[in-house]
Amino acid sequence: MSLQMSALFSYIRAPLYTGPLYRVRADFQGAGVKFRHILAPGSPQVGGKPATSPLRGHINVALRAEKFSTTTTTTAALWKSSQRNGSSSPRGRRGWLGKVALGAVLGVSTVALVQSLHTGTLTAMALKVNLNSAEGDWKETKDFLLSLSVKDRRQYYRTSSSVPLDDIQVWTPTAGASKQTLRQRNEKLDRKISLYCSDITKLEIDAIVNAANKTLLGGGGVDGAIHRAAGPMLKKECASLDGCETGEAKITCGYGLPAKYVIHTVGPIAQGGVGEVEKEALKSCYKNSLITATKNAARSVAFPCISTGIYGYPPEQAVHEALATVREYLDEHHDKLDRIIFCVFLRTDKELYLQNLPLYFPAEATVKSKL
Repeated sequence: MSLQMSALFSYIRAPLYTGPLYRVRADFQGAGVKFRHILAPGSPQVGGKPATSPLRGHINVALRAEKFSTTTTTTAALWKSSQRNGSSSPRGRRGWLGKVALGAVLGVSTVALVQSLHTGTLTAMALKVNLNSAEGDWKETKDFLLSLSVKDRRQYYRTSSSVPLDDIQVWTPTAGASKQTLRQRNEKLDRKISLYCSDITKLEIDAIVNAANKTLLGGGGVDGAIHRAAGPMLKKECASLDGCETGEAKITCGYGLPAKYVIHTVGPIAQGGVGEVEKEALKSCYKNSLITATKNAARSVAFPCISTGIYGYPPEQAVHEALATVREYLDEHHDKLDRIIFCVFLRTDKELYLQNLPLYFPAEATVKSKL
C-alpha cells in the first residue's frame, strides 16, 4: 500500500496537461464512469520509477473507479460543478482527478466519492463505518456521524424503525382541568413538553438520556437497551469517560441510535427510603442532563424515568422531582430548548405524568363570563 500511495502522490504532483507525457481519458459508459490513466510508450519516470515498472499496473488499478448505478448526466453535472468552482484550469482538473485516484486507493465507493467531490469531505467519505463491530477508532466514527445530516445518518441506524420529532405529539394542558397548580402559567413553555409511552431508543431527536450506572459500561433496563441499540462503539467511548458519579451527566455520540447524542446520568439508589440527599441527587440528574444538552446545542431531549426501576425510587415521588426540575430550567432557558419529552414505558408511569403535568405546566385560567 505504501508503494502504491508513493506512486500515486507522485502522479498527483506531476503536471497533467503540459504535453504528451500524460493523457486522461473519461469513458462514460451508460450507468457508470471509469477514469484511466494511460502512460504513453517511452514515457519518462513516474515517481522515480520507469514507466515499464510494475508500478504502472498499480497506478492503473488505483485510478479505476468501480462502476456505479447512476446516469451520465450526474457525472457531467459534477464535472461542470468542478469547473464552476475554479477547477477548469489544468491545476484544478489535476486536483479533481487526484481526488478520484486517492479515493480509489482508499477503497471509497464511486457513489461516495462523487458525493465527496461536491462537499470536499473525501477523508470522511473514505472512513468505513461498521457500527456492529468494536473494531476501529470511536473518535473518528463519532466525528464522521456527527458531521452528517439526519437524512444521511439514517443509513447507519441499528434500530428497525425510528420516530421523528414531528411524529411525537405535543402535550397540551386542558383549561380548567386542574384547579390546583404548583407553578404559575408561562405561555413561553407551550408546545415544549411531550409525554411519550414507547421505546426511547427509537426516538430520532437530538439527545436521549440514559439512566446509567456509575461505570457507564451498560447494565439492565433502559441502560442495556440503549447500549444494545447503539452498538459496541458506545461502550468504547463510555470507557474513556472514567465513569460518572451520582447526579452528574456525561455525553456521548448516539452511534447506531436515531438520537444524535446520548446523555448518561446516574440516579440515586433509594431502596432504603427517600431523604433530602436522594431528592437533590435526582434533581441534579435532570438539571445536569439539560445543562449538558444545551451546551452541545441539543434542542430536543427525551428523559426516561430515572431511578424508578431497580434503584427503588418511588415513581409517585420521582415524577415531582422530574417535572419541577424541568419546569425550573425551562423558565430560565426556554429559548435554548424546543422540546422536552418524558418517555415512559409503563402505563402506570404514563398515568402519573398525566395527573401531575398540569400542576407544573398549567393552562391559561378560564375566564368566567359576567353575563
